[in-house]
Amino acid sequence: MSLDSIDRRILIQLQKTGRMSNSELAERVNLSASACHRRVQRLETDGYIKDYVALLDPRKLGRPTTVFVEITLSGQADEVLDAFERQVAKIPDVLECHLMAGTADYLLKVVALDTEDFAQIHRRYLARLPGVAQMQSSFALRTVCKTTALPV
Repeated sequence: MSLDSIDRRILIQLQKTGRMSNSELAERVNLSASACHRRVQRLETDGYIKDYVALLDPRKLGRPTTVFVEITLSGQADEVLDAFERQVAKIPDVLECHLMAGTADYLLKVVALDTEDFAQIHRRYLARLPGVAQMQSSFALRTVCKTTALPV
């Protein structure tokens, strides 16, 4: 299925405010409520809308520190990559893990209370990940821009 301009407007609006009512969404995209509902259901069924979530404030939850960790593995064999990926997915403080092209094999986004808390996360989890040859951590000083909205 390809997206038309109405589908795109629906996706843009839902990315901004996913909790609005169907009638409000329909009004914003100039559709009847029933037609809007059918389109949203189709976008969900076809996988364009993956899920609905609440975006939490890390500061309010005591996790104001963001650390980006570059990890280089000892090898590139499937077993090494698979073992690493299975274990890193179990670490609750890791928000994202990306297999990279470039100097590092993986890039992790980790949240922590402060540098001391990150040191504990590093010792308890990161240093014990299988196949790690090298690790480099960079602390975010300030978030300049941040969005979860994809260009549609």
